[in-house]
Amino acid sequence: MKDKENPVEVFAGNNWQAAMVKSLLENAQVEAFLKDEIMGTLNPWWSDAGGAGPVRVFVSLKDEAQARLVVADYIKNVNED
Repeated sequence: MKDKENPVEVFAGNNWQAAMVKSLLENAQVEAFLKDEIMGTLNPWWSDAGGAGPVRVFVSLKDEAQARLVVADYIKNVNED
């Protein structure tokens, strides 16, 4: 990620959800990284979106708008099931 000084959080959830969102972002040519994924693996009950330590997905500030569209589409698809 070229703009590591200004990362923007675009999603927070459990380890599986965050990994899925990161993959979708990368498929859309948006570079992303996860924060707290180790905690999500060790203590998954802590890492739900409303939990004490969710796994967070970050992108660069310049990619925020595109990333938010990808995340919104993911959330919409999850909620339809």
